[in-house]
Amino acid sequence: MKRTMMSLIGVAVALAAVTGVAAVAAPDTGDRDAPRGSSRLPVQRSALLCPAPTSSEVGETAYTAFAPKGAAAGADGKKGTAELRPAGTVRDAGGATGGKGKKGKGKGAADSAAGQTVAPRDTKPVVPLQEAGKPVTTTTDSPDAPALVGAADGTLAPGWTVQQTTSVAAGAGRGLLGLSCTTPDTTFWFPGVSTATDRQDYVHLTNPDATPAVVDLELRGKDGSLAGSAGEDISVPPHATVPVLLSTLTSAPTTNASLHVVAREGRVGAAVQASDSKLGSDWLPPAADPSPSVVLPGIPKDATSVRLVALAPGESDADLKVQLATPTGLITPAGLETLHLKSGMTTAVDLKDLTKGEAGSLVLTPSDKDAKAPVTAALRVTRGKGAKQEMAFIPATRPVEKRATAADNRDRGSTLSLVAPEKGKDAKVKVTASAGSGGGTPVTKTYTVKGGTSLDAEPPRPSGLKGTYALTVEPEPGSGPVYAARMLARPQGGLPAFTVQPLPDDRGSVLVPTAGQDLSVLTN
Repeated sequence: MKRTMMSLIGVAVALAAVTGVAAVAAPDTGDRDAPRGSSRLPVQRSALLCPAPTSSEVGETAYTAFAPKGAAAGADGKKGTAELRPAGTVRDAGGATGGKGKKGKGKGAADSAAGQTVAPRDTKPVVPLQEAGKPVTTTTDSPDAPALVGAADGTLAPGWTVQQTTSVAAGAGRGLLGLSCTTPDTTFWFPGVSTATDRQDYVHLTNPDATPAVVDLELRGKDGSLAGSAGEDISVPPHATVPVLLSTLTSAPTTNASLHVVAREGRVGAAVQASDSKLGSDWLPPAADPSPSVVLPGIPKDATSVRLVALAPGESDADLKVQLATPTGLITPAGLETLHLKSGMTTAVDLKDLTKGEAGSLVLTPSDKDAKAPVTAALRVTRGKGAKQEMAFIPATRPVEKRATAADNRDRGSTLSLVAPEKGKDAKVKVTASAGSGGGTPVTKTYTVKGGTSLDAEPPRPSGLKGTYALTVEPEPGSGPVYAARMLARPQGGLPAFTVQPLPDDRGSVLVPTAGQDLSVLTN
């Protein structure tokens, strides 16, 4: 029975590639475990979701869309399309739009789910992409800018990336907020959320499909589960977004917590918008799937405080070795050689000015190399001092296996972070600066990162740059494992406004067995 079932799956996957429905969904673990006779093909369809950016009257949001060159034409010979369209917004029972930063308006998950879905005012495409290799950008200063949902197909599907960057000039949410728009999935982890009185954290749940999704939210603090039934059975209507204020899910204000988002029916995109009364605001993207070792790349050299929030979500505790990958090697932070995580309980550690003027990346590995307990983690990083502080988040991220992309880079302000976390396994990486949105010639530069070190560099810029451009990171054949992040800095007066985006592999290709291949060998 198992052999027959796997054979049918092999035929189905092959047919999917032929008929154009192969999509980016499952993790791409490279070619190491590929069945014989398989071919690596570009995905033919991908989806993205961008949450509503801000309600500030002094905010401006830029959307930048990009797809790398290099994908073969689709089966029908067409180049493909890539566009986002506005989504509806679920309002709470009191008529206020959740997630818009209006203090005291959040009614909790149950009211938001039961509220009215307000259709977008306009459904015209946003940042429609016409060709690979050249970014397209648009801006809005509307305080009612909606969430966006969309898809790409054909040659524009592999690696399609949309960056959402918001600058808020004043108010509690002032600063720079950045997010690589997320792909829909059924489960997400967000270490580093807060329900404390000085924070307003909203999780934005967006449904890209034509059928409703049902979502459960669970908060975990230092003693375990925080949320009760308020986080259960949240209905997300088709093509709509539901913002949920996390503090309405629990009666116990908690500074350091972890959020688990699970779609029991359908799928959603999820991202957390965090606003701090003193440290500004930014997006907390989902962390990589829990695993025994995690890497958090791109801590800026001038970070004035770094807080690590970690969780072992499985049934076993985890003991971790904590190391900072610096330009000269791996070091152990003073007083934190190891970190013990109790199962299901969130642990927070203040690492203070960890980098001490030298940029780095945090590497967490099992103290016992044979331990398999999965963990997830994120950093809250602060730059500046006193009233001129700004925060950003760095979640654990996946390695770059084939390719990763950071859109929305300007003439200055971008820093590329690369880390090769394993000693003796150097990483060799090709970085390409695309053509500019308004003109310019692509430029490519190769970087070598010694195993056990990190590298921060001002990335290459297109010659004759006009407008914005994208950075594409591709490990060379034979390269050791490499992780990447991009920091975007846009100072506002004396405020060191910044945001950090991890660059996970874009999963722009999939392994497809040849037609009729028997996959039962994979079960032996």
